[in-house]
Amino acid sequence: MMKRAGSIVRRVVKYVAIWLVVCAIAGVVIGNWALHPFRRAMTRADAMRALAIAERNHAVLEDVQVTADDGVTLRGWSMRPVQANGDAVILLHGVADNRMGVLGYADMLLRHGYAVVLPDARRHGASGGDIATYGVKEAEDVRRWFDWIEKNNAPRCIDGLGESMGAALLLESLRTTPGFCAVVAECPFASFREASYDRVAEPLAGGAWLGRTLLRPVVDAGFLYARLRYGVDLEQDSPEDAVAGSRVPVLLIHGLLDRNLPPRHSELIVKRSAGRVPARSPVVELWEPADAGHTGAAGAEPGEYERRVVGWFASHSAS
Repeated sequence: MMKRAGSIVRRVVKYVAIWLVVCAIAGVVIGNWALHPFRRAMTRADAMRALAIAERNHAVLEDVQVTADDGVTLRGWSMRPVQANGDAVILLHGVADNRMGVLGYADMLLRHGYAVVLPDARRHGASGGDIATYGVKEAEDVRRWFDWIEKNNAPRCIDGLGESMGAALLLESLRTTPGFCAVVAECPFASFREASYDRVAEPLAGGAWLGRTLLRPVVDAGFLYARLRYGVDLEQDSPEDAVAGSRVPVLLIHGLLDRNLPPRHSELIVKRSAGRVPARSPVVELWEPADAGHTGAAGAEPGEYERRVVGWFASHSAS
């Protein structure tokens, strides 16, 4: 019986060791992919479409760029309507996309007199950068765009609107850019670790619980790889912490049909903020449209989306 028990233990240890090796390899592969997302290049057709939207809204379209703290060149568009309301909005796109992903929002806001800036995130579109860090470096990039707007537009208020990764970056930037009048974030992740649990479990349709348990070594290996290979601590990416420590009014939008980043992410952000001392707590509201998938609120309920977003910015403009 002793020999049999010893054999079972050795077999279990062997299988666990194999599983950990497989997880480590998977973590490195997935981590490398996440840090090097697909780059959607800008085209002449994209520029022509943007120009058409600017002309339709009687706005001036300009190619603009800023330099990040680490020397990376970040590029984007500025659109300023002739009949402006005095406020400006930074629009941030999702992962593996570029500024074209938020051009529809620019069209909507230009109609209401807002000046808009549409940057390409680092390692996306026409912007430089070797890796995407999901907020570690991008939070400072947003501050650079904020400073550019203040210097060149001198607006009454600067607001922000982002979707998916762009929503998370916008919320992360509240640590370094507390001067926003208000922000709108659609389908952000609560933290990059929570998002990673969802992503690694997605192929197996197991949910975040599977990522936190059986597949956790994959996530840990990916985070360790990013830190050792690139010096990037992805544990720092936590929009829920940034919002809880901010006084900027935040409107969260999260479709209940979102399977990419489930609504629990925005719900976690709200819950985290609710636990703060009242005097420090930001104004945080959550709208969960029932028929919207990932970043699909504007398509599912266009009228209500426009009313809520424009109303949010307008209601906080005086502050």
